Amino acid sequence: MSHVTTRRRARLQTNIALQVSSASKPSDLDIAGIRHFPVREPVSGNRYSLLRVATRSGLTGWGECAYDPNADVKALQAAWIGKPANSYATIPLPTPFRAALDIALLDILGKAANAPVYRILGGPTRNKVLAYRTASPESSVAIVRVPPPAARNQGKAYQNQILDLANAVPADRDFLLVGDGLLTPGDAASVAKTLESKHPLWFDEPCSSSNLDAVRKVSNETVVPLGFGAGITDPGVFQALLKEGLIDVVRPDIAIFGISGVRRIAALAETYYVALAPRHNGGPVGTAAALHLAASIPNFFIQHVPLPEAGADLTMRREIVSPSLEAAGGGFLELTKTPGLGITVNESALEKYHAS
Repeated sequence: MSHVTTRRRARLQTNIALQVSSASKPSDLDIAGIRHFPVREPVSGNRYSLLRVATRSGLTGWGECAYDPNADVKALQAAWIGKPANSYATIPLPTPFRAALDIALLDILGKAANAPVYRILGGPTRNKVLAYRTASPESSVAIVRVPPPAARNQGKAYQNQILDLANAVPADRDFLLVGDGLLTPGDAASVAKTLESKHPLWFDEPCSSSNLDAVRKVSNETVVPLGFGAGITDPGVFQALLKEGLIDVVRPDIAIFGISGVRRIAALAETYYVALAPRHNGGPVGTAAALHLAASIPNFFIQHVPLPEAGADLTMRREIVSPSLEAAGGGFLELTKTPGLGITVNESALEKYHAS
């Protein structure tokens, strides 16, 4: 072995030792506490979970994920208290509260750097975020939801019913065709063919994405863009859809993957020239996270904001988070310039709307 190789190995071993030694020293960004707040909207009954993560220095971060009554926050505390906040990229995919923990740690890092989360992630890639709302006449995009089929292999009457729904959308307004995975591949292909001339933004969940051959049938028989993401918890499913050229709009759920997980899927989709429209069916902390996500990736398309119809539910969302980042002007949401996620969470309101 040459003296040069020996010196190189010695330097490498020294550097590794220094990194390990540095990583083992207590830091102000080490996690000191984690608290779980499950909440429930009073009218819709929609549930979602919030996490508050505190560091040794006193900085706190907030995150949101899908509600899971079986998730064990004590196991999360045992695994993560004492770890540094900048280790968000190492959160294993199966970890309960993964998305909420990821978002909360990025919130902390933004506050520590006195910068919005999207700047921590290399943005902004845009100055405002295109968005649409559920069941709102003010939304920039209308929702045309396919009626639940009475049986398999629907005929002309069913096609005409959906065509009437699409015709009710003003000619100058975009619309999204939502299938909720209810249709067979044959029916989904027929519906897409019927509405091709109406130019929907995309056909969301035309059928189940679990069978690639079924999705391929729909894809081969229509030029309507197809979007998938509901229920997908494995990034490998998106990779398979992209590799086969079967998906035009990638829709990972921010409540499952968090900001970091969705960014990785977005990077994969970008290599196939495919746009990203993240799924979001949770609360206002999730909306704040979605804005920072959108501002940090180049292939973002549009963001769904799941505002409920009931006034009591809207009041709840405004009570638990301020300022509200969910009001779209002209079809766009504004970016915050405040450090972290740019929001303040009202813990007393979280207790008021606690989900039992």
